[in-house]
Order: sequence, then C-alpha cells, then structure tokens
Amino acid sequence: MLMISLPDFKEKQLLFIRAERGVFNKIKFQNDNLVFLKDDKVINRASCHKVFGAFVIGDITITSGLMRDGVKHGVSFFFLKDNLETYASIGATAEGHFLLRGRQYAWNEETEMTMARHLIANKVTNQCNLLKERKKTDGLCVDLDTTLLAIQEAGTSETLLGLEGNASRRFFEEYYSDIGWVRRAPRTKGDIHNILLDIGYSMLFNCVDALLRLHGFDTYKGFHHKLFFQRKSLACDIMEPFRCVIDRQFLKSWNLKQIDPSDFTREKGRYVLSYEHSRKYAELFMQTIMDNKEDLYNYVHGFYRYVMNEGSTDFPLFKM
Repeated sequence: MLMISLPDFKEKQLLFIRAERGVFNKIKFQNDNLVFLKDDKVINRASCHKVFGAFVIGDITITSGLMRDGVKHGVSFFFLKDNLETYASIGATAEGHFLLRGRQYAWNEETEMTMARHLIANKVTNQCNLLKERKKTDGLCVDLDTTLLAIQEAGTSETLLGLEGNASRRFFEEYYSDIGWVRRAPRTKGDIHNILLDIGYSMLFNCVDALLRLHGFDTYKGFHHKLFFQRKSLACDIMEPFRCVIDRQFLKSWNLKQIDPSDFTREKGRYVLSYEHSRKYAELFMQTIMDNKEDLYNYVHGFYRYVMNEGSTDFPLFKM
C-alpha cells in the first residue's frame, strides 16, 4: 500500500509542462527522472522523488513506462486543454486499503451529517476571515454566529446545502464587490471572473483528489456531496474549506493587475483564455496551492485518522 508521509510531501512540488504547437512533445521516465522532450530534444527534467503532480497542457505523447513509474513513485498526471480545463488524469493510489474503504462505505446518514456540518462551518468561517482581511465586517460576518448555529442545527443535507449556498452567494457579492462581480456561474464562462475561479478550483480539486487517493480513499464516495455518476464527491467535499485560498489569490492577482482582459477572447457569448497566456494563470494558482501544501496534507491526513478511528479524534480544521 502506498501512502506518503508529511516529511516526504514537504519536499514535493507541482510540475507544469506546456506542450508547444507544431513540434513533437513527449514526457517519459528515465533514470528516476521525469523528462520533457520536444522533437526528441531534452528540454527539462525533474527528479521523480521531488514531484507530487504534473499538469500537462496541450497535446503530448506519453509512454506506458510513464504510467507505470508514475504510479510507482506516487506521481499523478493531469492533462489539460489549452484553456486549462482538465480532460484526463493518471493518478497514483493506495490500493487495497479495505479497512478504510469499509468504514467509508459504512457511513450512515447521521455520520455524514456530522462531518458535513463541520466541513461547511469551517468553509463559512474562512469566508468571513477573508472578508475581515478586506475590512468588510458587515453582511455575512455580522450574521456569522447565526449562520453557524443554523449549520450546526441543520437536520437534512438539503437544508445544509441551502445554508452553504446562501453564505457563498453573500460572500462572493461582498468580497468581489469592487471588481464588477455579477454572480458565481460555474463552467458557463460568462465572464473572466468565473473562468479564472474555475481554473483555480479545478487545480485545487486535482491536488486534493490525488492526496485522498494516496491515503487509500475512494474519492467517488463523499458525505456532503452525495454519490453521483462519475463525480468524485469526496474530493469535492474535502476541497471546500480550501476554496478561500483560490478566492484570495484571484482577488490579489486582479488588484495587482496580473490579470489582463486582453488575454481572453469572446466566442459565441463565452470567454476563452488564449493558448499563449494559459501558463501565466496556471502558475498563479499553482503557486498559491504549493504555498498551502502542508495545510492540505495535514487536513487530508487528519481526515484519514478521523475515519480510521471512527470519529474518536477531532474532525480536521483549516484556518486561514
């Protein structure tokens, strides 16, 4: 069974590989190194012992050895379109952890609600902490105690989802009020704000999913997000308290004018990020995820201990 330790994870990095158009791009393992080639010329290499995940943008050739050695060394690969939308992945995973899977699938409704209340209370508290950073202490922050009490008293998943959705709507409206925010509309690509948040959340999701799999979880079995065809519901759950990391980076980048509207084009009513500028935005979010990688690990590992000890340890908490 493969499981990564914190000292090992501290040494790991995310790798960004951008395939070039008009040339033969290839990645392979060679002498315990991940090697990137263009037209059979080595462009760069990285020790597999230093890589946790590799984000590959554009068309590229991979080998069976890459998949075999990637799993062996705990390296996950995420393949992205030019607009940074993930279309496939190859993930390392801890196989055969039947005790963990058994406990995961034995969750009853009461257990799932208890975990979900902890999760959403953590998320909403972090949203308030971000608002306080921006000196926006009215609105959601004024009602925080009332909202948290309602979350703790929520008796059904539907009620909890409604409370979470209302809190998030208010958070977005208040936090992004100075930058022309309209509304959160995932995957619609109706404006630059939503495109970039989708990119950041997607990269965060992939990292959380990879960490969960390295601990042996079935990431399709969640507790707040319920079972749904081809949705990795547990990864959707565990990333919730960390969304604020992406929210903060997006606003910071906007205010620092690192986001250039001319990098985007409008096609058939939807905004599209140009291929030439995709690297810049991937690196913005990749860096902020790496800045919080130890917190990510501790949260996932804390959740693992919580499940294995059947709730006798504290549910993990991530504080901004």
